[in-house]
Amino acid sequence: MTARRSAGPDGLTFTERARRQQIIECTIDLISTRGYPSTSLSAIAEEAGISKAAVLYHFSSKDNLTQATLTSVLDQFTAYVEGQVAQEGDPCAALVAYVRAMISYQKANRRHVRVITEMLLDDKGGTQLKTPGSHDTYGRWQALAGLLAKGQEAGRLREFDPQTVALAIGGAIDNVIAHWLVHPELDLDAAADELVDFTLHAIERRD
Repeated sequence: MTARRSAGPDGLTFTERARRQQIIECTIDLISTRGYPSTSLSAIAEEAGISKAAVLYHFSSKDNLTQATLTSVLDQFTAYVEGQVAQEGDPCAALVAYVRAMISYQKANRRHVRVITEMLLDDKGGTQLKTPGSHDTYGRWQALAGLLAKGQEAGRLREFDPQTVALAIGGAIDNVIAHWLVHPELDLDAAADELVDFTLHAIERRD
């Protein structure tokens, strides 16, 4: 069987997918330790133990590679959070799961947080960039606003504008993580407890 005939739905063979993932992991390592500007294709190739031409064969440009890297990181992050939320049927429990998942994933994946910070929150060309403190990236506030709206529909939450509250909760999470990146001694588990209390006090019915 030829390599092309054994390709999957994405048109890539198992070997090609494995090589692409290896290159992406090396890119994550370098961006998280050196920053985006200092992460060159040559450095990525050296880290992966392959030639620069081999990197370009799989991704064709630095922009394509770093975008694929960011997408990979965000897809893993999103899948984790959605998986935790999906386990909860109660609206308030789902929102608590969201807050805790947002913190626990980033605590366990500091390299990924660095990539997201470099690629989304700074003015470095070629990617979909946002300003520091913005929760409005890759549909984040929309997903949280949807959870809040469901809680309102179920009669568990008070009346408020889901978009505004989603941005407030998301901004609080972002700021805690931003502080932790600079001050890693911060107890993120305790911070998660405070964020849960903050969220519930902001959204629960008061009658």
